[in-house]
Amino acid sequence: MRGGKTLAEADKATGAGITPRLHLVLLVAGLGAWAAIEIFDVPIGQFVRSIFEGAGLLVVAGVLVATLLLLLGGGVWVAISLLAAGFIGMALFTGRPVGTLMATTVWGSSNSWALAALPLFIWMGEILFRSRLSEDMFAGLAPWMGWLPGRLMHVNIIGCGIFAAVSGSSAATAATIGKMSIPELGRRGYDRRMTIGTLAGSGTLGLLIPPSIILIVYGVATEQSIARLFIAGFLPGAMLVVLFMSYVVIWSLLNPDKTPPKDPPMPLGARLWAARRLIPVLLIIAGVIGSIYAGFASPTDAASVGVALSLLLSWLGGSLSWKTFIEGLMGATRTSCMIAFILAGAAFLTVAMGFTGIPRELAAWIGGMDLSPYMLLAALTVFFVILGCFLDGISVVVLTTAVIMPMVEKAGIDLIWFGIYLVIVVEMSQITPPVGFNLFVLQGLTGENILVVARAALPFFLLLLLAVALVVAFPEIATFLPEYLTSKA
Repeated sequence: MRGGKTLAEADKATGAGITPRLHLVLLVAGLGAWAAIEIFDVPIGQFVRSIFEGAGLLVVAGVLVATLLLLLGGGVWVAISLLAAGFIGMALFTGRPVGTLMATTVWGSSNSWALAALPLFIWMGEILFRSRLSEDMFAGLAPWMGWLPGRLMHVNIIGCGIFAAVSGSSAATAATIGKMSIPELGRRGYDRRMTIGTLAGSGTLGLLIPPSIILIVYGVATEQSIARLFIAGFLPGAMLVVLFMSYVVIWSLLNPDKTPPKDPPMPLGARLWAARRLIPVLLIIAGVIGSIYAGFASPTDAASVGVALSLLLSWLGGSLSWKTFIEGLMGATRTSCMIAFILAGAAFLTVAMGFTGIPRELAAWIGGMDLSPYMLLAALTVFFVILGCFLDGISVVVLTTAVIMPMVEKAGIDLIWFGIYLVIVVEMSQITPPVGFNLFVLQGLTGENILVVARAALPFFLLLLLAVALVVAFPEIATFLPEYLTSKA
């Protein structure tokens, strides 16, 4: 049965002993039990509240953190864990009507026009993931890379950068380019470890180069302009491409024995003819990103253009069938629902924490320490990298915005710039064990041990760290384009 198959696949995807059915049972049972306590004024509800009455903020924070860790460690979905933590915080430490606040907050977080861009961009990425786009990009780029030390390994980096500009997903970028380039580079004799490393590092560009799914999530969570975030991500993304390519050049010069001999030179006419295969992806980039940068369309409008162009080009290329259409649509639906559910849970936890006073007091405490913005950013970098070892990037963003934003605002840090900084740090977590998602993608593509993949990705982790330092030292890298285009508007 179709529904049974979907649930079985979801059970397997959780990687834990708690199945989707059990998640729903736990959620309904928990909410129902507390509703019964509140409606019928059961003495146990008053008794539990009396225990925590007057509890200090350390106790409140400890209970919420312990709840989150217990649920997440037990394999409970992130969204349900967030809702449960917020529910417990509201019920135990405030006198507010929990049910009403949960209903209005979940609805308010979901009823957002800016959020409508999310499923559209995800669907666009799903369509292109099932197309021949990666083959066309590889064939179009390869003839132009022969003169660079490292040669076809640069195709991984530039290919990931281009695909990131039309997919918005880190995992889709690494998987799409990797399934084409790993066999091809292996057949030609390129160093396997370096091939994996370039894919692991440049695959993270899907988080930063617009249209970025995580920038949409950050913009919705912090009420920042998604269009300005997209514009701000362009130069840092280009900087990362240059850093990755520079490292490949230096490595190739130091290790000439690990790079195969040059191919015979290809005439200019032949290279230009091969480059025609880049036209479809360039059309999508022009239609999506160009319309946003030019001010013709909002991110949501541009996402609609991207979906239409992706469907059209996939159909013209012969890769669009009824099967791939349905698979892409269902894949986008599942991913969009997961992210929207997490955002709803995070919004409720944010409200609950606001009523407990934790963000306000924490911001005041940090402010009392008189940390410079640089010291604060150094501490946050360590914090995010550690958190990213155990959570995916979207969860890191939605879990921390409620607590981090008051500190950032108090330190006078631009929130558009901070969004770019945060995404680069989250990119680092994508190639950090044990939960670096790009590592799992490449492990599945290569069959290598996860530690082998992690070691191959280590130089690119350090390059991302360098990128963080450059963005902190020269914030104009992220702020120049949004300010310039805003001033010209």
